Amino acid sequence: MQYHPRRVRNEILDASEITALIKTGNHITLALCDDDIPYVVTMSYGFDDVNNRLYFHCANKGDKLEYINKNSNVCGTIIKDNGYIKTKCDHDYESLIIRGKILVVNDLEEKKHALQVMLKHLEEDPKPIFERNITDDDSYNKVTILRMNMESIIGKKYIG
Repeated sequence: MQYHPRRVRNEILDASEITALIKTGNHITLALCDDDIPYVVTMSYGFDDVNNRLYFHCANKGDKLEYINKNSNVCGTIIKDNGYIKTKCDHDYESLIIRGKILVVNDLEEKKHALQVMLKHLEEDPKPIFERNITDDDSYNKVTILRMNMESIIGKKYIG
């Protein structure tokens, strides 16, 4: 079931506004689940706007991968916090709730693409990071790349 904001006037419906919020964000909080045990983690990401997906990197072992291997359904939130509004007991913000599937990328060419996407999203000049960390194709085995295929996005923002 797809939920929407109770106050319809607060919903972000414009696709370009949603895309802009994803592009300007730099981290997302992801909710994963294994049966009835939830796991929430905040990660930096890269946005591949051509293919409408998010990429992440993580260690080759850990809780995230255990959860993803058991259940690929994921829900994440990106928040642009514009601050608390004093004397109004309110908060100026923009947020997205993104649902989809997350999976481990094994294809070397997609891993290369994903790291380019992530570093271009997060860094002004990604070249020194590549030069320091990616010396050959085997370097890509030192990191796990995750891809989130975004299936639905609900946006909400403060309207004063």
